Amino acid sequence: MNYNTLKITQGSGKMEKLKSINTNTLTNEFCIKQSKNKNVICSRCYSINNLKTFRKSCIPSRQHNSDLLDKKIIHKELLPTILDIYFRFNSDGELVNNIHLINLLNICEKNKHTTFALWTKRKDIVYQVESKRKLPKNLILVFSNSQIDKPLKTIPRLFHKTFNSVSDSFDKSAINCSGKCVECLKCYVKDNNINQIVEVMK
Repeated sequence: MNYNTLKITQGSGKMEKLKSINTNTLTNEFCIKQSKNKNVICSRCYSINNLKTFRKSCIPSRQHNSDLLDKKIIHKELLPTILDIYFRFNSDGELVNNIHLINLLNICEKNKHTTFALWTKRKDIVYQVESKRKLPKNLILVFSNSQIDKPLKTIPRLFHKTFNSVSDSFDKSAINCSGKCVECLKCYVKDNNINQIVEVMK
């Protein structure tokens, strides 16, 4: 395994045809802490559950990315060149620290032709980093709401959209996330007036 190369995941299922860069939730202190809170969606974390079961083989690549992204700023020449129109950060995983986010921002700036979408609950990290540098225009920030059945009516500062999980009994008219992401792209278009994404939790 080349230590200097980030591992890119080829999406499957809902994420079919969309690539992503992911990290290891099993070693992320924030994820570990949140997963123990029965009052939030993280207690049902699909990433942790999957990595502990049928996706154990993904742990080395996820940890490889974690080690690369959160320890030091990666030199621009070693950042990946992305040829896709749309690309996702954190289909698995969560921001670890400021360095992690800075590396992702630098990937965006290196690949200005690609629209990147980042899912995160870490407003604190976003605010800290943004106070020192501008966020790339080709980045869409999606705030992952940790509360179940409580879609956010307002979008946190600097974010473009919210992602909300609801139970089967929730008002079906509010649900607008289903099927394959590449056929929908609600999360990947910044100015489409769709700022609240609601999905039935798995």
